[in-house]
Amino acid sequence: MNTQSKTMRLTLMGLLTAVLLLMAYTPLGYLNIGPLAITFNVIPVALAAITLGPVGGAAMGAVFGLTSFLQCIGVGGTSAMGAILFDINPLLAFLQRFIPRVLDGFLLGYVFRFSSKFAGERIACMITGFCSAFFNTVFFMTSLVLLFGNTEYMQGLMGGKNIIVFICTFVGINAVFEMLASTLLTGAVGLALHKARVLPVYKQQKAAA
Repeated sequence: MNTQSKTMRLTLMGLLTAVLLLMAYTPLGYLNIGPLAITFNVIPVALAAITLGPVGGAAMGAVFGLTSFLQCIGVGGTSAMGAILFDINPLLAFLQRFIPRVLDGFLLGYVFRFSSKFAGERIACMITGFCSAFFNTVFFMTSLVLLFGNTEYMQGLMGGKNIIVFICTFVGINAVFEMLASTLLTGAVGLALHKARVLPVYKQQKAAA
């Protein structure tokens, strides 16, 4: 990796981390509706995966997951659900908030690489943005049910519903709006990066090797 490519990689990682932290600790990152929140923090994760590949996506996902967990204890905002889950089991609450976001970012790197081969980088950015929100919802809800499904709190929320029905009704319009926003905004920023010839960095690293 040459010095210029390494510097660009570190700069992008730093900028995206700063943006994600700004969003996480201000109203820019979340739109709270009931026990759930529409999050826009999936967008920097998608952009990291697009520009820096699976490892960069996973690293940004880890930052997102950590900020999400900290909200369970009132740092940078409060998650009503997170606080309850933390009281039930702090370790499982951490895993439920952290692992899905890391996995999301890691897989997005491969989503972009694969989709850019047949759809081009501009459309691939939109696909990656959609998958960022989609994966986040699926992994978050799956881990929630797997880790806390037998608790009194979750049983009360499920109200005897089938797991699939519960997930669909629980996330509802929140998830649809989140996916739409992530698709459009990631596509727009990705297009700007494409025009600036910094998309994606990992290809530049490979060519410079």
